[in-house]
Amino acid sequence: MASPMEDLFRLALGLAEPWRVVKIAFSDEEHRLDLWLDFPAGSRFPCPACGQTAGVYDTTERTWRHLNFFQHQTHLHARQPRIACPEDGVKTIEVPWARAGAGFTLLMEAFVLLLAQSGMTPRQIGRVIDAHDTRIWRILRHYVDEARAHADHSAVTAVGVDETSRARGQNYITVFMDLKEDRRRVLFVAEGRDAKTVDAFRQDLVAHGGQAEQVEEACLDMSPAYIRGLTEAFPKVQLTFDQYHLTALLNEAVDEVRREEQGRHPELKGTRYVWLKNDWNRTEKQAEVFDALRSSHLATVRATHIKTVFQDVFACEGVEEAEPLLKQWYFWATHSRIGPIIKAAKTIKKHWDGVLRWFTSRITNGVLEAINSLIQSAKAKARGFRSTEYLITMVYLIAGKLKFSLPALAGATHTK
Repeated sequence: MASPMEDLFRLALGLAEPWRVVKIAFSDEEHRLDLWLDFPAGSRFPCPACGQTAGVYDTTERTWRHLNFFQHQTHLHARQPRIACPEDGVKTIEVPWARAGAGFTLLMEAFVLLLAQSGMTPRQIGRVIDAHDTRIWRILRHYVDEARAHADHSAVTAVGVDETSRARGQNYITVFMDLKEDRRRVLFVAEGRDAKTVDAFRQDLVAHGGQAEQVEEACLDMSPAYIRGLTEAFPKVQLTFDQYHLTALLNEAVDEVRREEQGRHPELKGTRYVWLKNDWNRTEKQAEVFDALRSSHLATVRATHIKTVFQDVFACEGVEEAEPLLKQWYFWATHSRIGPIIKAAKTIKKHWDGVLRWFTSRITNGVLEAINSLIQSAKAKARGFRSTEYLITMVYLIAGKLKFSLPALAGATHTK
């Protein structure tokens, strides 16, 4: 007959017949609790293949790490049975508190996932539960893969495409996102930043119920690889070139002008961000420098004015109003006699339709830029990721809005 303490732990673990707690070992010095679970002799289990019940053929001793009880590291020990099914032969019976092959219980894995979604890195989680972060990554990848397998992408019609790196200048990934306002989430992450990543996304979209012909809008930078990949993979897609990247192109031109000019005009030294920022986000000191130089004949000042006017085009109501202004801007930029600005303006002209497409699609990659900031923050907290697979897993956790099938953390309070 079970003792009151064994019954208490059986209830805490949510064990159903025939499983019960048969032994408890507690070490205050080691801050450790060990629980042995077992089933009575003669117990029968349903075959995982056909459902017929059969007697136990043999067992294997196994141990699982569980949620801490009262700050004591807790381990479950049990004989995992195999049955001899008359129809399907010898079959392993999975225990109800853990998934197949796992070294943690389901509740411990749920706790790990909860900590990861709250912003903790696998290394930090490992310190909390006293486990190597490789084991944490294994848990996270399993649940991300499982949740993605059940994701529904059948309603996807507009996507955003952007890139980020695992470390500075290393191992790029491409992130594909659903841009519909009520469904914004990362759909797919691929290693690399070429046209092949777009084809991989198309295959993944179809595998999750989506249709290539249904994707009508895409927002991206002016990468030739992404342009080619999207137009080949999605026959009806219209491309919108993201305003953030268009402005970044002009900012690069402005900064190149400043670098060329500061050798002759020392007043430009140390003023990089004066010209890269806008009126509304300059610091007080930067605004003072800008006001002091704005009426000068410096090429840097003229290039900054040209950039600002380009941004103002997007305040227009529609393409009918915007296109004439954009044409005027292009004439001004290409007749400015400022080499980097002329080059940037010609790049914009080459992508003219996609620049103006925004007035129809009204989509941007702003949300992707926000997600990229979260990714960079996660990279900084983790001090980088050891593999691209780890980075991809983290992106899905941060922004995939995945639905995880996990037990409720009913007993989580005893981890305190």
